[in-house]
Amino acid sequence: MKPSTPLGAHRVSDETMRGVAPTKTVGEARARKPVSALQDVLTLFKVRVTSLVVLTSLLGFFLAARKSGVDVMTWKMVATLLGIGIVSSGAAALNQGIEWRQDGKMSRTKDRPVPSGRMPQSVALALGSIAVTGGCALLFFMTNPLTALLTFATAAAYVLVYTPLKMITPVSTLVGAFPGAMPPVLGWTAITGSVDPGALALFAILFFWQFPHFLAIAWLYRDDYERAGIKMRPVVDQTGRVTLTEILANGVVLIPVSLAPILLGMGHWPYAVAAVVLGAAYLAFGIRLARLRLPPTAASTKKYARQLLQASIIYLPLLVMALIANGAR
Repeated sequence: MKPSTPLGAHRVSDETMRGVAPTKTVGEARARKPVSALQDVLTLFKVRVTSLVVLTSLLGFFLAARKSGVDVMTWKMVATLLGIGIVSSGAAALNQGIEWRQDGKMSRTKDRPVPSGRMPQSVALALGSIAVTGGCALLFFMTNPLTALLTFATAAAYVLVYTPLKMITPVSTLVGAFPGAMPPVLGWTAITGSVDPGALALFAILFFWQFPHFLAIAWLYRDDYERAGIKMRPVVDQTGRVTLTEILANGVVLIPVSLAPILLGMGHWPYAVAAVVLGAAYLAFGIRLARLRLPPTAASTKKYARQLLQASIIYLPLLVMALIANGAR
């Protein structure tokens, strides 16, 4: 985890400050491609990111169900995935409602519903609050109180801690990795009602996977983040050495961590082979970026940062599918 607005000119109109759509000139209106209300809601809820959250939640649910000897294809599974997905969407909406000024300064996010002026900030915050509350209520009644509580805490940590911390320190990436690694734990507790070693193993995989993923995004969009005043690691790390060290260190640690399910009886040797091969390939893309020995300000590094990002997006679904397929044996 995009026409110019008044924010892009470093001036904010009174209408924009109040969350009301700013007046557009005729030329701006013609240049802007029409966006439907449905498209805006989907963007606000970050459907693509939410789909990944749901996928990793399914991993935890599936493995816990197999371990507990209960059926997977039940209404509880539907309610679990739906509830977690709704809360994730709500947290994304709250994030955009809070960060709309920063989003308006970044080229990749300035056309989001709130900074573009198509949606008032109050609407984004209201939709986000309703989604988080409704999703947690669904989980409370259809799964168990622990899952509902952990899901709410995950959303709260993301919105109230990680989001404002990005403006202060690059440590925000570390803090954000905790709520980011929670989806499989939530799927697991929906079955077991407890946080077991199996849930912690899945948490660890997601935790270490995130660092190369998010640092690649921060490297790729460094200028955007700097313009918005967001203190991501590549913004404050002028040489790129600390950023690359974090990418490589977490990539290395991820390989043995991804084998933890084997030790816990959650998978067999075919999964182990897949985990090592996928982990080595993921790490290789980080090594390619590091071998350039160039700072994140160098335009020639963008290609390799983008490839690392693409590798991270491919790695996780494949690892999840490998563990689910192997766990079903």
